[in-house]
Amino acid sequence: MTGSTATRARFLRRSIVAAILTAGVVALPAAPALAQSSGSAGSSTGSVGAGSSAIPLPIPSPAGLTALAAATTQTGKPYLWGGVGPHAWDCSGLVQWAFRQAGVQLPRVSQQQAWVGTPIPLAAMAPGDIITFRAANDHVGIYAGFGQVFNAYGAGVPIGLTPLSQLPPINQIRRF
Repeated sequence: MTGSTATRARFLRRSIVAAILTAGVVALPAAPALAQSSGSAGSSTGSVGAGSSAIPLPIPSPAGLTALAAATTQTGKPYLWGGVGPHAWDCSGLVQWAFRQAGVQLPRVSQQQAWVGTPIPLAAMAPGDIITFRAANDHVGIYAGFGQVFNAYGAGVPIGLTPLSQLPPINQIRRF
């Protein structure tokens, strides 16, 4: 890791910790359950709404911030296709493990992770949200804020931050 990359990573980790501490002080809505009933989609998604329509806000969820903080502890470890840790990860294995640390059970692969949680529009994306890429949802990461995604990107690239601008097109954004 170069000096400026290490400095950015430290700054981001400190920002994440500060956000987590703030989340503990500020009353934020609870993270929604994975399985939603066919009834109302609940108002616990960090949204404001009238009647049955909800407008998601760019407010990080406590579970997402906790998962992001857990994921950052894996910085620098190698990518391994099918890797589920603790020494090497693939993208969905890292995301699944990180959210498990926050008490959220996710499916194993990115194609399934793309369809759980609450859908969030791009304008409301917040740190801790899961992002899947391309129409195939074949890559997943955790949005870290400041245009960065924390992910296990591929062979030869250590686990860490990747600028959103260097990743494929976003397909899904989900919040827990």
